[in-house]
Amino acid sequence: MALHVSWEHELQEQFSLLSATSVEVENKCEIDISQSGSTTNAYLLHLCDEVLILILRELDPMSLLRIGSTCRSLFRVSSCNSLWTQHFQASFGVPFPTATCSASAKNAFCLLFMWRALFRNLHCNRSLQEKLFAEIPNPPHKYWIQWLVLEENVPLPSVRLPCIEIEPLWGVDQDVLETKIKEKCEDADIVKFEWKELYNLAVEHHGSVELVFQHVLNQHDRNDHTELQSMYRQYSQCRFQWLFTYWLFRQPPPFNRQLRSIYLQWRQHSKSKVASWGETLCDVHYLASLHRITSDYWRGRLARGDETVGIQTVENYFSMCKSLVAWILGRDWGKLKRKKVYEDTLQGVYLLLRREMRETLVEHERFWQVAKVQMSRVCVLEETAANYVNWKMIETLPYYKLYLVTGNSLYLDYVKGFLRRKRLIHNWLYLEENTWARQLLPDELFSLLEFDTKIAQDSLHGDSTSAQLSRLIWLYLHSGHQLYLEAVKGMVLECAHANLGFYQYQTEAHDHAQEHCAPHGGR
Repeated sequence: MALHVSWEHELQEQFSLLSATSVEVENKCEIDISQSGSTTNAYLLHLCDEVLILILRELDPMSLLRIGSTCRSLFRVSSCNSLWTQHFQASFGVPFPTATCSASAKNAFCLLFMWRALFRNLHCNRSLQEKLFAEIPNPPHKYWIQWLVLEENVPLPSVRLPCIEIEPLWGVDQDVLETKIKEKCEDADIVKFEWKELYNLAVEHHGSVELVFQHVLNQHDRNDHTELQSMYRQYSQCRFQWLFTYWLFRQPPPFNRQLRSIYLQWRQHSKSKVASWGETLCDVHYLASLHRITSDYWRGRLARGDETVGIQTVENYFSMCKSLVAWILGRDWGKLKRKKVYEDTLQGVYLLLRREMRETLVEHERFWQVAKVQMSRVCVLEETAANYVNWKMIETLPYYKLYLVTGNSLYLDYVKGFLRRKRLIHNWLYLEENTWARQLLPDELFSLLEFDTKIAQDSLHGDSTSAQLSRLIWLYLHSGHQLYLEAVKGMVLECAHANLGFYQYQTEAHDHAQEHCAPHGGR
C-alpha cells in the first residue's frame, strides 16, 4: 500500500510539472539537482563498509590516500588493511606480513614507498646523498642503515661495524656473523662486510625476503620518521627538476657534448643563457622550455607523473632527434630547408604521440617510426609550397598540422587550394590589360599581390590601405569565396585610378608652373 501511494505521489508530481509555468519548472529542476547531489554524497557515506571497500579497491595508492583525507568516515575505511596489502604486494613484490608485523599495512606501505622513491633516485637527490655519504668511510646513521638493509645493491663502501650492532640491524645472529667474517679492522671489535653479503645473509637467516621486510618494519616501528617524510615532501616537489637536471648535465663527457649539440640543434635560443650550460647558475627552467616534451616533463605531464618513466621517454625522444639530424644532414638541402624539415617533423611527432607520452613509456623505435612518416609528409608540403616563403605561410594554416598528424589527402587539397588562389591573384595582376595598374600601384600594395610574398598576420591590423588589402586577400585565400576576389580586384583598380589621378594632377601642376616661370617675349 505504501509503495502504491509513493508511486501515485511521484506520478502526480510529474503531471504537475507539465501544467506549471516555465519559471516554476526551472526552479523545481534546480531544487531537484541540488537535492540529488547532496543525496548522492549521503548515499556514498551510508553504504556499508564492505561495499565501500569493494569500491575503494579499484583505486591506486595515491587516490586512496586522497580520498581518505576528505572525511573521517572515508579515512577509517580507506585505512583498512585489506586495501593496502594488495598495494604492498604489487609495489614491493612481497606479501605484507599481516600476522607478525607491528605496523599497519597502510603505514608500512607509506614508509616503504617514501624510502624506495628516495633511494631509487639517489643519484640526483643531494639531501639523501648527504645522509648516506657524509660519514664515509664510516657507515651512515643507524636509521638509514636500517632502510639500507632492504637493498641488495648499495653504492657505499663496506660495512664497518661491531657484530653486536650488525646483529639487531640485519637480524642475523652473532654466531652466524662470526662464521662469515673474512676481514677484521684494526679495532678487534669492528668487522668488515659487503652490503650485498649482509643482504644475502639476512635473507638466508630469516628464510625469505618477506621476513626481512617484516624485521625492518618492526625495527622502524619505534623510530621517528619526520626526517624521511620531510625529505620525501621535498623530493615530491622537485623530483622532475632534479631528474631533468641530472639527465641533462651528468652525462659522460663525449655524450654530454653530443646531447648539448642535439638539444640546441636548429633551436632558437638565448646564447647568454646557454653559455652557462651545466654550471651552478644555469637557468635549467629556460632550457626545459626550449622543447615541448621537456616542458611537459618539467611540469610532470609525462607517463602519468612517473618521473622515472618520463625521463626515459625524454631520453628516447632525443635519441630519435639524433638519428633525425644525421639523416637530414645527409641530404643535399639548404640550411633553411634542413631547419624547417627538422622543426616540422618534431612538431608532428609531438602532436601525434602527445597522448601516448602522457600515459606510458615511448621507446626510441616508436619515435623513429613516427618521425619517418612525419618527415615524408613535411617533404610533400614543401614540394606543394614551391618556395620557402609560401612554405612559411602555409604553416599557419590549420590544415597544415592536420595533414601532418593524419596524412589525409583532403587536408593537403585544402593547402593546395590556398596556394592556387594565391597564384590566381598573381596571374590576374600580370594580365596584359592590367599593365597600367601594375605601374601605378605603390610598392607596398604591389608586393602583397605577388605569389612569393608572405602576408604576415601583424599586417592585417590597422586602417591603412595595405592593411585593408591584406585582410581582403587573407579572407579570399582562406575561404575561396569569389566575392572576396572581386573585392581585391576592385580595391587594386581603385588604388591604381587614384594614383593615376594624382599623377595627372602633379603633371598639370608642373606644366602650369613651367609656363609661369618661362621668360616673356617683348611686344
